[in-house]
Amino acid sequence: MPPLARAFFNGKIIPVEDAKISANAAVFKYATAVFEGIRAYWNSDESKLYVFKLVEHSDRLVRSVSLMRMKSDFDSDYYQNAVLSLLRELKPALDLHIRQSVWLDNDGSMWADSPLGCVVIATPSGRPAGYDTGIKMQVSSWTRINDQIMPARIKCIANYHNGRLASMQARMDGYDNALLLNSRGKVAEAPGACFFFVRNGVPITPTVTSDILESINRATIIQMFKEQFGIDVEVRDADRSEVYTADEAFLCGTAAEVTPIASIDRFPMKKARGEMTRALQEKWEAITTGRDKAHPEWRTLV
Repeated sequence: MPPLARAFFNGKIIPVEDAKISANAAVFKYATAVFEGIRAYWNSDESKLYVFKLVEHSDRLVRSVSLMRMKSDFDSDYYQNAVLSLLRELKPALDLHIRQSVWLDNDGSMWADSPLGCVVIATPSGRPAGYDTGIKMQVSSWTRINDQIMPARIKCIANYHNGRLASMQARMDGYDNALLLNSRGKVAEAPGACFFFVRNGVPITPTVTSDILESINRATIIQMFKEQFGIDVEVRDADRSEVYTADEAFLCGTAAEVTPIASIDRFPMKKARGEMTRALQEKWEAITTGRDKAHPEWRTLV
């Protein structure tokens, strides 16, 4: 779907088609940009729009800017206010995917560190594909980038080329998505989403030192497992072969939300949409929309 009609662009709300960047900007030469993807959920019963984990996403954007060695006067409050001012102008009554982006707008050299631009756009968004039926995953022949090459904890656009190669290969090979292994041969994550699987009733997810994004939604799911089921998630290295015998598995992320996995390399999960996955989906939907009043600190009212 196309984005909504207006964008926040360098401190002003303007028509989205006018939010343009120079073709000579450093971002086009060296991919010097970081971003955040955020969801906003419409509660039709209350006629209210809630942004999910706005503070956490804006805080991570600040960290990404710093790790990219870009100089900025923008703080977390600036990024939060950019999102809220745009949504209050637009007054949308539907679920959204929101993208905050910060880029190096300098026409100079590779080692330029300022000035920066900031843009926020909002796009109508429904449930991800396979949300009800599960998706088919392929263990990719591409290796996940590691911290000594391009740190995955920086949410920069350059990192997503690695995931794009894997996801394009998976689709050409007849799968829905890819699962990347890291340079040690351990399970890392999917392009744009973190990975969980359940064996013998125990949920497992790779560590944040497995060359994955330090995912906000991953941390949320770990907390929800404890609250929903009274179960601690095992956070550890995971082998490719053990995920083939999982009871159930799913992806989590802003775009993926909680997306069940039906099979990996044609090995079917015992349940394409297992009981834990289904329960997490139901709880996720209730909390993000505010129908469940738990964790009000996770929701920012527009």
